[in-house]
Amino acid sequence: MNRKQEKELEIQRMLKDGRLNRRQFLGRTSAMGIAATTAGGLWSSRALANMPKMGGHMRCGLNDANTIDSLDSTAYNATTMIVISRSIRDSIVDVGIDGQATPNLAESWESSPDAKTWRFKIRQGVEFYDGMSGSNDPIKALTVEDVINSINVHRGEDTKSAAKGVFEGVSDVRADGNDTVVVEFANANADGPFIFTDYHFSVVPTVDGKADLFSSAGTGCYFLREFDPGVRTTLEKNPNSWQASELGFADSVEIIAILDDNARVTALTSGSVDVINRPDLKTIHLLKMAPGVSIVDVPSNLAYTHPMRTDVPPFDNNDFRLALKYSTPRQDFVDKILFGYGFVGNDQPLGPQFPSFDRNLQVEFDLDKARDHLKKSGLEGAEFDMSTSDTAYGGAVDAAQLFAENWQAIGLRPNIIREPKDGYWSDVWNKKPFCACYWGPRPIEDLILSIAYVTGAPWNDTVISIPRVDELVVMARGELDQAKRTEMYQEVQQLISMQGGTIIPAFGSDIAATNDMVGVPEKIGGGWEMDGGHFVKRWWMKG
Repeated sequence: MNRKQEKELEIQRMLKDGRLNRRQFLGRTSAMGIAATTAGGLWSSRALANMPKMGGHMRCGLNDANTIDSLDSTAYNATTMIVISRSIRDSIVDVGIDGQATPNLAESWESSPDAKTWRFKIRQGVEFYDGMSGSNDPIKALTVEDVINSINVHRGEDTKSAAKGVFEGVSDVRADGNDTVVVEFANANADGPFIFTDYHFSVVPTVDGKADLFSSAGTGCYFLREFDPGVRTTLEKNPNSWQASELGFADSVEIIAILDDNARVTALTSGSVDVINRPDLKTIHLLKMAPGVSIVDVPSNLAYTHPMRTDVPPFDNNDFRLALKYSTPRQDFVDKILFGYGFVGNDQPLGPQFPSFDRNLQVEFDLDKARDHLKKSGLEGAEFDMSTSDTAYGGAVDAAQLFAENWQAIGLRPNIIREPKDGYWSDVWNKKPFCACYWGPRPIEDLILSIAYVTGAPWNDTVISIPRVDELVVMARGELDQAKRTEMYQEVQQLISMQGGTIIPAFGSDIAATNDMVGVPEKIGGGWEMDGGHFVKRWWMKG
């Protein structure tokens, strides 16, 4: 294959993935000297049947908004605010549709040989816009100071950021001229750019020498026009954003909070919205048959978790935790709660899409083994509470009842508490001793481990502390040999599975549903549900 053929093949791939519009396509083929007839053949090929179109109004029904939501990304914990943030703001690095780190506000980067120092070249000519001001004019140009201040809010002992664990290894951030940000790590970090793909990180303008976390201004594809937390958000295309010719297809977008699963599906089938996330899996077979509806199914590392705070009795007893784990019916969970949209889990957070996933690690459903561990714990007949809500994940209430039946079979007395939907993430998760939860997928292992499974991490929702895990996470982060990293991550999986404080019966798929007026790329990005949280700017209205 010659160089020209390679370029033609790459153009076809970009067309298929929706990364080129017609103007960009014609420009590239012209520059390559491809004849108009050849270009026309490419343009009319099957790969172009799903080409993005500009214009239209997209209405979205999402299920996890809260009335206490704010624009402060350091506190984000659910999809609605991630989507809003990634529509109006940018990071310096994104997760591409191939799962790899891809340029955003940083147009390129390089590391030192020891992977301790990373240099990010910041894109020039980018401007901030504040849609809430009512003006479409830029308010300021992006500077390295904005980037540095936006990084530093996640660092230090006093930071309130949930991403503290992700940024903990950063020892210094500084400017080198007016277009380069230098990030120093205390220890080697082979995946340094990926820390900036964490959804808590976005670049905001500097005001009075500090990052303005609550600012409605951003460099993204959309203006924020209206923000009513937990109710409704409206966005309008910014025709002058630096990505305007490539991303952000709909002229305007409305995001409506619809917490009830049935109401969300009804809104889609009745035509009130065009897109929903997390359709009820219990009735998804009926939704599939609805005219004009399409299901978006993306296998992922989404983890259905059930954290037990290990500093609170009886969950401070590992034999008691193991008794619960061995009496949790995992295949039943996949079959009856996920209706097949899942993969049996093993009580550790690294899912089957990771190359390091240990497929030999299994936690079998074994009531006799569960009774043995319960006897060792000395807590036979113990009574305990489990909090749940379908806000945690669709089917979480039914799952709790399924678990309870089996826990009762070994002589325990669980009380299932159905919590209110609104405020679940602020009042229940990471506060109540035992609850239902889910963790969206991350692109690399370190991003989930460092935020939730190392000692002292802000979102360590089980308060677990396993010194060997802490050690391995740091070692793997800096290991350049993939085979050795895999060995380390598999040991981490084994330790968390047997000593950790969460029950993970399954990993799931990211499921969404659209009407036929919505165009979706053939390949969906990772790093989170809804196209990595980028669906507003990557999906389009067909007419």
